[in-house]
Amino acid sequence: MQRKSQITKISPQITCLRAANASAMTGTGTNSYLLDGPEGAVLIDPGPDLDPHLEAILHQIGETRLVAILITHAHLDHSALAPRLAKISGAPMLAAGAVWEGRSDMMQRLAALGLDEAGEGLDHSFVPDQRIRDGQALHLAGLNITVIATPGHLSGHLSFALGQTLFSGDHVMGWSTSLVSPPSGDMRAYMASLAKLQTQGWQVFLPGHGAPVSDPAARLAELIAHRQARERAVLESLAQAPNTAAALAQAIYTQTPPALLPAASRNILAHLIDLHERNLIRPQGALTSETVFELI
Repeated sequence: MQRKSQITKISPQITCLRAANASAMTGTGTNSYLLDGPEGAVLIDPGPDLDPHLEAILHQIGETRLVAILITHAHLDHSALAPRLAKISGAPMLAAGAVWEGRSDMMQRLAALGLDEAGEGLDHSFVPDQRIRDGQALHLAGLNITVIATPGHLSGHLSFALGQTLFSGDHVMGWSTSLVSPPSGDMRAYMASLAKLQTQGWQVFLPGHGAPVSDPAARLAELIAHRQARERAVLESLAQAPNTAAALAQAIYTQTPPALLPAASRNILAHLIDLHERNLIRPQGALTSETVFELI
């Protein structure tokens, strides 16, 4: 028997429905957010395709008209339930695009060359009804929601602003740092997106996993410092000897449980690709997940 979703009232206008898909990668589960407006409701991230979660969402919506379904990114734990909910409710699915949307030229080349995917499950079947773009103002259910492109964790990752509240998806979370797994993930884009969010004064971040982030400015600064420290560690290690992403992860992520080291290796690979683009390091041969990198 599947477990029920956990429902928490964030504010009179916002309800969090947490899916029962807890894991090492999803924390306590995926957060879906129901926004109540004067002219209906909007749902952000339907979550994984679980019957109890669908039932919880439909029960919470009740007789209210669901106007739109917003998806931060096409990972199965965020988008897989969207088509079923859209079919039942008649609400359109709005997102940046399919799973490959927004990839940089470098990431497109690496994907074409066969760089293997790893980490979280990509939702290859996801196609939104409407594509939305950075800076677009959405007037839905009587609510004013602004689309903010925050690529990095996934190339087409979006965040959604409702006043000074940001639904930050997997870009900024309090319980964990984000996985950045090339070619779908992009460390250069991730760092630029963190800096982009620093230009606005946010009151709270409501992430795709975990509890609300009550001090967004401090968390953004912490995440940037963390990634800069990882980058320095990579360069210091390569100064000793050329190495692979997996070996570097094992040397750098000394406090990480063994089960999470493959994800750590993907983060290191993302750093290596970024450093390579900046002409600080180079691969010995074709660039794959197993490539040895060296300082220039």
